[in-house]
Amino acid sequence: MGYLGRYRLHLILVAVCILGSAACSVGGSYLLRPLINDYILPGDFPGLARMLALMGGIYALGALLSFAYARVMVRVSQNTVAALRRDLFARLQKLPLSYFDAHTHGELMSRFTNDIDNVSEAINNSFASLLSCSAMFLGTIGMMLYVSPLLTLITFAVLAVMLAAVRGIGGRSRRNFTAQQKAIGAVNGYIEEMTEGQKVVKVFNHERAAVEGFRRRNEEYRRAATDAQAYAGAMMPVMGNLSYINYAVTCMAGAILAIRNGDLGGLALFLQYTRQVSQPVSQISQQVNTILAAVAGAERIFEVMETPPETDEGKVTLVRARLLPGGGLEETQVDAGAWAWKKPDGSLTEVRGDVRFDHVTFSYDGKKTILKDISLFAEPGQKIAFVGSTGAGKTTITNLINRFYEIGGGTITYDGINVRDIEKDSLRRSLGVVLQDTHLFSGTVADNIRYGRLDATDEEVEAAARLANADAFIRHLPKGYQTVLSGDGGSLSQGERQLLNIARAALSNPPVLILDEATSSIDTRTEKLIERGMDQLMAGRTVFVIAHRLSTVRNSQAILVLEQGEIIERGGHDELLEQKGRYYQLYTGQAELS
Repeated sequence: MGYLGRYRLHLILVAVCILGSAACSVGGSYLLRPLINDYILPGDFPGLARMLALMGGIYALGALLSFAYARVMVRVSQNTVAALRRDLFARLQKLPLSYFDAHTHGELMSRFTNDIDNVSEAINNSFASLLSCSAMFLGTIGMMLYVSPLLTLITFAVLAVMLAAVRGIGGRSRRNFTAQQKAIGAVNGYIEEMTEGQKVVKVFNHERAAVEGFRRRNEEYRRAATDAQAYAGAMMPVMGNLSYINYAVTCMAGAILAIRNGDLGGLALFLQYTRQVSQPVSQISQQVNTILAAVAGAERIFEVMETPPETDEGKVTLVRARLLPGGGLEETQVDAGAWAWKKPDGSLTEVRGDVRFDHVTFSYDGKKTILKDISLFAEPGQKIAFVGSTGAGKTTITNLINRFYEIGGGTITYDGINVRDIEKDSLRRSLGVVLQDTHLFSGTVADNIRYGRLDATDEEVEAAARLANADAFIRHLPKGYQTVLSGDGGSLSQGERQLLNIARAALSNPPVLILDEATSSIDTRTEKLIERGMDQLMAGRTVFVIAHRLSTVRNSQAILVLEQGEIIERGGHDELLEQKGRYYQLYTGQAELS
């Protein structure tokens, strides 16, 4: 209703048209009484023709008003749903990564498709129908009381039974529709997951188990949908039969009154109103299916909309700066070769890339501790490497630098500033990240590289590609930099996709670089080819490297060995070999890096 409230003038126009249409319907029906008593029974054919023309004109006006409000309602519906979809997508962009960890992509997609479609259908058709039926119901009841209060009491008694049926059946139907929407979200999530992992499914002969998993979820959806549709489908027959009972009882009582009073036109009119008063209730019952599905969908949509967004209390922002001859800093709007942290008081601190962890602890779920009292430092320009077994906490450390997750204890500082005090957009803009899992968007090769900096020129894009040693293979593509990629770059090899990922990071030109096993998908020969480019990319920057091959970290200023969330060794390559500890075992093959 809050979204519909944005179109008050349109809704007022709809309400006026609905009231006019209902008045035409009720008023046109009232003409039956004089039509029968004053023209048909006396045999006044000229008067009958005039009355029929008047009745036809009233009904035609009602039809025109119905058409008008239906057209306006379509526009309101589509604008409302577009705004709802836009706000839902915008909210997703503000949610923390932990939310996406807890929800499958397909389940979230279901809210954009099934749930919003149900809401759209309800607003487009059911909303106007509810208003129209309500106006028709109230108008008809008013005229029935005017024509015959006694017969109206009979109608009220049957209507009370109808409303009780609507309440009982509707309540059960709503609960089942909520379960149905939840079940279809689970089905969509499973389909998305299995489709994305189809290669793994086939490699491990998991087709039969995948089919069984889908069968189970599909069966849950079938049961929920069957229960929901069964209750919703029962509504119309119940309402229809109760309306026939009402009509029959009214016929018998009305016939007796007509014989006594000689008002045949009044009986015909009241029977017409008896059918009309049942129609709104029947039409509402027909819409129950749509309305309840929309309510369930809206609950799921607003469940996401009401999820607290990622908190950002930071006030320190990242700005471009110029180094002054005297050693100071000056903010500038153009690239002058330096970055600075701008504090709320307006003072500037040069971005140097000094990152420190001080007794940091962290847990994803509040139960299992991933990092245990971690303390480390990376001085400006240093290359820091993390090695250790899977699950040791290497990637978690880099995620905490980005503030993708909030630490449970301790502090993380960046150039002496607590990262909590830095605006998240500014913090992440200062960090270039090359992940092990690449992701390419639908668009040209140039567009995908330009994702690192949207205002980059074509020359800057090509320079970044050359730096990452991606230029050669790009120029061999059918249309070079304008080659359109789709399906996450499925036409490229894993190594080529990673090269584009590295080029994207190079284009962003960040003060700090994070390489999360960035070369794990690149063969040794290709890795050697890009080493010079990577060295240029890392020059003068603080670099964090998560190592897949220990040969890639030999030239790191510091290597940190992690096991079970703790740093057990720190030092240079030669220094750690001399200690003959865990790093020595990994490097010499006495232990496996898994």
